[in-house]
Amino acid sequence: MKTSNLIAAAVLSLLAASGAQAQGAQQGFEPVQPLRAVISRTDVVAGADAAAREGNVYGDVVAAPLVSRPSSRDRASVRAEAVSAAHAPNQNLDRRAFVNSEVPPQFQAAPRP
Repeated sequence: MKTSNLIAAAVLSLLAASGAQAQGAQQGFEPVQPLRAVISRTDVVAGADAAAREGNVYGDVVAAPLVSRPSSRDRASVRAEAVSAAHAPNQNLDRRAFVNSEVPPQFQAAPRP
């Protein structure tokens, strides 16, 4: 009894699969349609140039030019501070490496002037 049910189920599934395959072939699906341009390249370039001149109309900040301010410190002092910070023994210190995640005072950085 079980064998006849299995055979009947297999035959029905094959019929259903072949029917679905035949239905897809009858509808005649086209693979990919060719691109048909409506406007010319010069019109596209002109529109792109105009959009670029308008700026970012969807931006949420005020369009202001960047202003650079002269620094009151000289280049040598900034470099010396960077070198000393890079050579500091506690540069890559991770709090999780210590008990109760507390850094001992001897490893804490000295306050900057």
